[in-house]
Amino acid sequence: MGSFSIWHWLIVLAVVLLLFGSGKISGLMGDFAKGIKSFKKNMADDTDASMEASATEKPAGTIPGPNAGTTTGSNAGANQSTAPRQG
Repeated sequence: MGSFSIWHWLIVLAVVLLLFGSGKISGLMGDFAKGIKSFKKNMADDTDASMEASATEKPAGTIPGPNAGTTTGSNAGANQSTAPRQG
């Protein structure tokens, strides 16, 4: 009961060929092969131009750090909250 005989596989193959036709299956396998070749080619490339371009560009907006607007003068503690913490 664990394995299929050759007759089971031939019937499944015949049904698949009837449903999809041999032209669609060969076209699908050709597209699959092109995808694998393209993937291997891109993996073999040492550098990617799009990755280099995005690495050198700076982001459009910047968010200042927590101490960006403070000075060491009279208003050094102005940004700190004076409300007690609740635990």
